Amino acid sequence: MTLTKTFLGAGAALAVSAVAALAEPGLIIDLGGKFDKSFNESAYTGAERWAEETGGDYLETELQSEAQREQNMRKMAERGANPIVVLGFANQSTLAQVAPDYPDTNFAIVDAVVDEPNVKSIVFSEHEGSYLVGMIAAMKSESDTVGFIGGMDVPLIRKFACGYAQGVKAVNPDAEVIANMTGTTPAAWNDPVKGGELAKSQVSQGADVIYAAAGGTGVGVLQAAADEGVFSIGVDSNQNYLHPGSVLTSMVKRVDNAVYEVFSEGAEGFEAGVEVLGLEAEGVGYAVDEHNEDLITDEIETAVEEAKAGIISGEIEVHDYTSDDSCPVLDF
Repeated sequence: MTLTKTFLGAGAALAVSAVAALAEPGLIIDLGGKFDKSFNESAYTGAERWAEETGGDYLETELQSEAQREQNMRKMAERGANPIVVLGFANQSTLAQVAPDYPDTNFAIVDAVVDEPNVKSIVFSEHEGSYLVGMIAAMKSESDTVGFIGGMDVPLIRKFACGYAQGVKAVNPDAEVIANMTGTTPAAWNDPVKGGELAKSQVSQGADVIYAAAGGTGVGVLQAAADEGVFSIGVDSNQNYLHPGSVLTSMVKRVDNAVYEVFSEGAEGFEAGVEVLGLEAEGVGYAVDEHNEDLITDEIETAVEEAKAGIISGEIEVHDYTSDDSCPVLDF
């Protein structure tokens, strides 16, 4: 839907009000595509759930290159979308520049913090959810060696890796954690071939459980793990269904709920500020369903649920890599 922004005469105020009432929410999907079976797809699922439940429409655009970030953001605002959900930390600096130019448009950014009066910043406690799947990996491993494969080497992904390693070490202090990143550019989010190669390399070093936090690249990790006869752990979306019996669990990050809630709040219910979604808010967790329930024993579930309660209560503190750019149990 395209909304005109030219108003004439005494009806201007009424026209502005009508436009606000008709505003549709918008979703800007980051590089890697909306069907990456991970982060972007989770957001898309949330938008679709909102559309199905409300009968509403929303505007959507997918980034195809770095150069499109500012252009797409401004175009979405000019089309009248409100609120606009922007996915990914890579949009942080762009949104910081764009948001002040559209003070009547509400923006929400996932995985970054932008301090503007019309921006909601939604961040997740990925280290907490990763700690839990790290425990599961250590309890399932027979070789005492597990792996982690990240996408782009950035602090956010190191946050996943560090939380995972802490969970592994909590179960087995002598376990080895092999960590690899796919690359240093955004292309690292959509390189399943490289992901598969890294997974096979880790298997050759003894890893029998591999956690992938790499967007579309992770699909290649999970495939290689299945081919090599070892377990994998999915991320963001529940990826257990991709290789039943091989995907041990998935560290779910409820980006879908975040998008759904922003869309549901609409322009009128929007509140700026920072929202942190951790274990207590069920913003992160681990997935158990018909595809992996035979793999998660009662012993594993009991231990992980006890740890979950401990993290929520503060009894167990999981170090956040992004707090000081360091990890006490893993060298990068």
